[in-house]
Amino acid sequence: MILKETPPVHNQLEFFIEQAVKARPIRTAVVHPVDHNGLMGAIESAEHHLIEPILIGPKAKILAAAEKDNLDITRYEIIDVEHSHAAAEKACELARMGEVEALMKGDLGSSELISAVISKTKGIRTERRLSHVFVFDVPNYHKPLVITDGAINVVPDLMTKRDIVQNAVDFCRALGVNQPKVAILAAVEKVKAYMPSTIDAACLCKMADRGQITNALLDGPLAFDNAISLQAALDKHINSEVSGDADILLAPDLEAANMIAKQLIYLADAKSAGIAVGAKVPIILTSRAETPLGRMASCALASHMVHHPVS
Repeated sequence: MILKETPPVHNQLEFFIEQAVKARPIRTAVVHPVDHNGLMGAIESAEHHLIEPILIGPKAKILAAAEKDNLDITRYEIIDVEHSHAAAEKACELARMGEVEALMKGDLGSSELISAVISKTKGIRTERRLSHVFVFDVPNYHKPLVITDGAINVVPDLMTKRDIVQNAVDFCRALGVNQPKVAILAAVEKVKAYMPSTIDAACLCKMADRGQITNALLDGPLAFDNAISLQAALDKHINSEVSGDADILLAPDLEAANMIAKQLIYLADAKSAGIAVGAKVPIILTSRAETPLGRMASCALASHMVHHPVS
């Protein structure tokens, strides 16, 4: 399943799904799938041989949701718990014991699931901060584009940004990109004392020089135009190996990342998927508005991480 091929320019998410299907399904705890979105996403991914689901939640509600959608779930394991919080705790317990390889959000809030994941006593946190990666197939960009962090860390400080970058780099390496190129975004491309995002960008680049961030090529601060467009960088006399060829865009905060992501989807017709990384197992966090392609691609991304762990 190692990605020796180049993803086709306009079918990148489909490519990741095709590659993941070639491997065995990953054993996945599906947390509280008691309605159409949560249950259907899990079953679709299971039927495409991406995951082997364990459905965790109130059994009666899970069965009722399956009956409502005319789904046959008799072949899948169900763990009966009282409510969504208990389901999240049970999923984390299975991950700690090595009985599941990924978690998948069902019909509960992302914050409730994340709270269970980062619990100091019952969670599956690591030494790094948890973060989220969006993967985009943008019609006028030449390769998959990762944007982080648009879902978890609201106003990350410098050391949190270091973790966010390293999480995204390790994620890209699991997809087969040996040395991802990271553009650290700001409104301008020069360090300004009155713009903290530019100072953080400069610090992150020096941290990479000193081995505090590994296996990546960083540049920043870069404005969005000269991160994405080599011509824009040349016009501004920026000499950068990252400009026009970035694999990862690090936004200054959650709001910026989230707005960039949704603009790409709704204005640029980009296709997207995403997962949370930095825990003991990948976490498939799909929104209620996610497309079937996005749900399956998110499972495929988790599969790549499971089958190609990086050190």
